[in-house]
Amino acid sequence: MTIAQKETILVVDDVAGNLEIMSNILSADYDLKVARSGKKALEIACMSPLPSLILLDVIMPEMDGFETCRRLKVDPVCKAVPVIFVSTQTDMIDETMGFSVGGVDYISKPVSPPIVRARVKTHLALYNQNRVLERKVAERTLELMQTRDVAILAITSLAETRDTETGDHIKRTQHYIRLLARHVKKNPRYSRHLDDETIELLYKSAPLHDVGKIGIRDSILLKPGALTPDEFTIMKTHTTIGRDTINRSINEINLENVSSFLQIGREIAISHHEKWDGSGYPMGLLGEGIPLSGRLMAISDVYDALTSKRVYKDAFSHEKAVAIILEGRGKHFDPDLVDAFIELESKFYDIASGKT
Repeated sequence: MTIAQKETILVVDDVAGNLEIMSNILSADYDLKVARSGKKALEIACMSPLPSLILLDVIMPEMDGFETCRRLKVDPVCKAVPVIFVSTQTDMIDETMGFSVGGVDYISKPVSPPIVRARVKTHLALYNQNRVLERKVAERTLELMQTRDVAILAITSLAETRDTETGDHIKRTQHYIRLLARHVKKNPRYSRHLDDETIELLYKSAPLHDVGKIGIRDSILLKPGALTPDEFTIMKTHTTIGRDTINRSINEINLENVSSFLQIGREIAISHHEKWDGSGYPMGLLGEGIPLSGRLMAISDVYDALTSKRVYKDAFSHEKAVAIILEGRGKHFDPDLVDAFIELESKFYDIASGKT
């Protein structure tokens, strides 16, 4: 039979006698850490094992309990640990201040052992309950995200299998767009639009860019030669078909708030063939009027199309593909994104070659 591990409590007080009192009250049931100052408390609070609760004196030299609590609550490692203030100052103003900086309770000095034990037990139970709930929510969220990713890949792979020569186009374009987005994130022009979460959403939603090709008949999609003007007009509708398919799905399940994932997927589907100079389709958007997601996908999609064998052409060399994209700077493509692509072109080649 294993012995249950005691939970850890950090007690912070600048008076040794007060630390001894708390030790006498709690040490039989809990493992205690002690600190004689706010500064020391900040060091100990985030050390393993993390405390499950902090008992924090208010009146201390150099850094009082309120300021210590403020700093604890901005530290991502230990900000969730509940803090109970322990102080001789118990008027409403002080208690209000304690709650405003993140405390969960207030115990008056001189302390009553039964009250200390009861408050500690209650807040530990709440904290542990919250941790269980957060873990379950995290597990459920991961499960939903994985289900979404599998569904998206299944749908988009179905579209891809209709063209036997596109191979791993979906996976490669995912890697291209993420590589490019991570690089241009350093550019102030794009940094406010490209945090880590958005870049991951770009990666996840990129497969939706050609989902509309499901609606293009084989005689056009798989035609081994050049398309006639009428056929090309039909081919271009894969952008609107993709957008409309996503919109219908949103409407059919009555989504009140469209997720960032679906927003980006819809943007990519409709705008990845727009051109910087306004000559693209389906809406003829110009410059920064094209969503950033579409501009990023344009380079990723074109590079992969150029370097891949298709029913109507052989694969171009990496060097020729780079030259074509460079020629499209400021015409087909966002100039800054082309500059970033040129800096990354060897990494694009590695992805195309299956080296990464």
